[in-house]
Parts: sequence; structure tokens; C-alpha cells
Amino acid sequence: QVQLVESGGGSVQAGGSLRLSCAVSGYARIRNCMGWFRQPPGKEREGVAQISADGASTQYANSVKGRFTISQDNAKKSVYLQMNTLKPEDTAMYYCASRRSLYCTVLAGSRFNDWGQGTQVTVSS
Repeated sequence: QVQLVESGGGSVQAGGSLRLSCAVSGYARIRNCMGWFRQPPGKEREGVAQISADGASTQYANSVKGRFTISQDNAKKSVYLQMNTLKPEDTAMYYCASRRSLYCTVLAGSRFNDWGQGTQVTVSS
């Protein structure tokens, strides 16, 4: 069973940047579609980005395209979310998730099987 531990959240002013990390354990290497999701206060969880097991394919929510970048480092067994030009509406709890598939399809939480505990991101105006 894979375990996921997020880090890197914090408070930042609008326009700033943060880099979230997700440490993956339970496997010798990342062999799953990995994703980042977020849940703003009082709202439903939404997909942010996902990356295939080989890192060749990525997908982003329209709201973060051009500002966020998902990547992975198999040597470190970690997945990252670089977030630039942050906006107050990016404020949310961010979760790393793993899907039991090499490939990603629709960016939906229901397709992912394992979840981290989350890391809080707060963007002030």
C-alpha cells in the first residue's frame, strides 16, 4: 500500500510562489498516476493537476494552467506542485493522491485510491 506525505504549504501573499512536495513510500519507485487536489474552505474538492507514472503526460485544471506545474522525481520518490502567481482563490487544503494505474484519464478524485493528509495553502491579497 502506498503512503503519501505532503509538505511545503504555508501562507503567502498574492503573486507569490510555493512548492508542494509529496513523498511516496510503499513502492520501490513511482508506478502510478499521481495527482494534486485541493479543497477550498466550504467548497468541494477539485482536481488541480495529474501526471502519468512515466512523467510524460500531465493535465491541469483550467484555473491553474500556466501558473502551476506538476513534476515527479523517481530517484527521490516524490511528486511536486510548483505554484506561481498565486491568487487568494488558490487558498485551500492541498492533497496528494495516487491512482492504481500507470496512466491518468479524467482528473477526478473518484479515480484515485490513496490520499495524503493534506497541506494548507493560504494566499492573502
